[in-house]
Amino acid sequence: MADTISERSTQSEPATKHAEPALPPATDLYQIDGLLREDERLVRDTVRAFVRERILPVIGEHFEAGTFPKELIPDIAGLGLLGMHLEGYGCAGLSAVCYGLACQELEAGDSGLRSFVSVQGSLAMFPIWKYGTEEQKRKYLPKMAAGEFIGCFGLTEPDFGSNPSGMRTTARRDGDTYVLNGTKMWITNGGIADVAVVWAKAEDGIRGFVVERGTAGFTTSDVTHKISLRASVTSELHFADCRVPAESMLPGVRGLRGPLSCLDEARYGIAWGANGAARACFEAAVDYAKSRVQFDRPIGGFQLIQQKLTMMATELVKAQLLALQLGRLKDAGQAHSVQISLAKRNNVREALKTAREARGIFGANGITLEYPISRHMNNLESVYTYEGTDEIHTLIVGQAITGLSAFS
Repeated sequence: MADTISERSTQSEPATKHAEPALPPATDLYQIDGLLREDERLVRDTVRAFVRERILPVIGEHFEAGTFPKELIPDIAGLGLLGMHLEGYGCAGLSAVCYGLACQELEAGDSGLRSFVSVQGSLAMFPIWKYGTEEQKRKYLPKMAAGEFIGCFGLTEPDFGSNPSGMRTTARRDGDTYVLNGTKMWITNGGIADVAVVWAKAEDGIRGFVVERGTAGFTTSDVTHKISLRASVTSELHFADCRVPAESMLPGVRGLRGPLSCLDEARYGIAWGANGAARACFEAAVDYAKSRVQFDRPIGGFQLIQQKLTMMATELVKAQLLALQLGRLKDAGQAHSVQISLAKRNNVREALKTAREARGIFGANGITLEYPISRHMNNLESVYTYEGTDEIHTLIVGQAITGLSAFS
C-alpha cells in the first residue's frame, strides 16, 4: 500500500515545479494587508499619509519642546478620527478594525497623537454616547467630533491608580446640584479640555459627571518635567466645592462598570497603536542596518544584528495578527475585556522590547531626535503603564485562566 501511495504521489507532481512566491515586504511578512477589506485599507492609508505629511515633519520639535501640536486638531477632526467608532451625532460610525488601524498609524507618528485621539473618542465621547442622556449627547458629541470641544477623562487619583475603587473624589447631592471635591492625576488632554468626564463617589455609588471648563471650583494644572509623552498634555484636575447641575450626571451607569468599560475602549486602541510605534522603530532599524557601515560592511550583515531584526519582525507579525483578530471579535460583538487585556499587555510589552532593540542597533545615534527610536521608546514607557499596568493586565488574564482572583 505504501508503494502505491508513493507512486500516485509521484505521478501527480507537475512536470515543472512552481517558482517560490515573491517575499512580501519586511513589515508585512504574513501578508496581513490581504486580510483587510478595501475600506479598512483606505482608512489606514489615509491616516498613514496624514502622519507622513503633517506629523512626522514637526513631532520631534514638539517632543523636544514639550508641546502638543494643537494646530493639527482641526485636520484630525476633518479626517473624521474623533469618535470615529461611534454612531451618530456627527461621528463617522466606522468599524472597530478601522479605528484600530487609525490608532496604529497615529502612533507610528507619536504616542501623544494617538493618546489625544483615544482619550477624545474612547474616554470622553464614549461614556457620553453610551451612558448619557439624549440632551447630553446632542450638546457635546457633535462639537467633540468636530474638534470644537476637547474632552478628558478623570478617573486616576494621586493615591489610587490601579485601584480606582479606592478613589477619594466625592460628589455630594445638594438640592438640584452635586458638589464635587477631589483631585484627579495623570489626565491626558486635561489642560486643554473644554469638557471633563469625571468619576466620583456619590451616595449611591460611583457616578460619572460631565464638567465644563469654567465651572467654579474646577481648575487644572499641567504635569511638567516629563521625559515621556512630551508631545502630549498631561494634567491634574482639581475640584474644590465644584457645584454642577444634577443633569450633568451620566444616568446610564453606576459603579466601576462605567469607567472600566471606557478603559476597555481605550485599551483596545492601545493594542493597535503600540504596533504602529513598533513598526516605526523596526523600519528605521532595518534602514539603518543596511546603510550603517562598520568593519567595511553594512552592520545588517552581522549575525547579531540579523537576530535582533528577526525577533522584532516576528513579534510585529504576532502583535498585528492579535490586534486584527481582536478587532474582528469586537466588530462581531464578541470581544471580552480579558481578550483586550491580553492584547494590550502583549503588544505594548513587545513594542517596548522592539524599541529597545532598535536603540541598540542605532548605537549612540539612537538617543537623538534625528531618529524616532528614543522618542518612541520613552513614550512606550508611559503606554506600558497607563490604562492598566502590565502587572494589572497579567492578573486579569491570570484570573480568567484560573478562576482565582489575585487582587484581594
